[in-house]
Amino acid sequence: MRGEALDFYLGRGYYRMQQDLFTCQFVPFDGRIYTAHWLRVVLANMQWGPEQRRLMRRNARFAATIQPLRLSAEHEELYARYRNAITFDAAPTVEAVLLGGEEHNVFNTYVIELRDANRLVAVGIFDRGDRSLAGILNFYDPAYRQHSLGKYLLLLKADYARRLQLDYYYPGYLVHDYPKFDYKLFLSPTATEVFDNVSGHWQLFSWDAVAAHSAELLADWLPEELRGQTQ
Repeated sequence: MRGEALDFYLGRGYYRMQQDLFTCQFVPFDGRIYTAHWLRVVLANMQWGPEQRRLMRRNARFAATIQPLRLSAEHEELYARYRNAITFDAAPTVEAVLLGGEEHNVFNTYVIELRDANRLVAVGIFDRGDRSLAGILNFYDPAYRQHSLGKYLLLLKADYARRLQLDYYYPGYLVHDYPKFDYKLFLSPTATEVFDNVSGHWQLFSWDAVAAHSAELLADWLPEELRGQTQ
């Protein structure tokens, strides 16, 4: 996929799933239907506060390398340890997340590797477009949980995109009234935009905007027979 094509679809609320692009407005969790809200960070407006700068200083001792992705047994072994320690559903392998059984990757995919001496402790995977970067997957050694390496990888990806003078970083979606996805606001809430798929426009993120968009989606887009599952 050409970089300009990825930029185009990301800008319209689409995202990567294995070797395809998809979008959605609703997601089911725990027997309830929630609304999904796609995010992007305007890199020129991104500013880090004390919490972000503190995390960057704390983890500066880890050696970070960024390169085109070559999926390896080392990546899969780390992901298996991570998956065994988390409390939510996840794909069985990195290959299943990215390729889903396909032989070739149509995306321009890169990887950030973090090492403590020679030990691989975290991996962040992302796709590059011409003017944007999409974060796809982060995972880390559970023994390093106290280092907040998932959030640290968000910062490293966004910083890399900013150094390339890209326009946008796309972290995926958050879910209204379901805080497990709120960590995606960690980068810079004041530089974050949310996509209104009814109007087709991006607007400055606010919880009020998300709540209003959620109510509109539930009222106008969700079939009536499913509305009882939103409470």
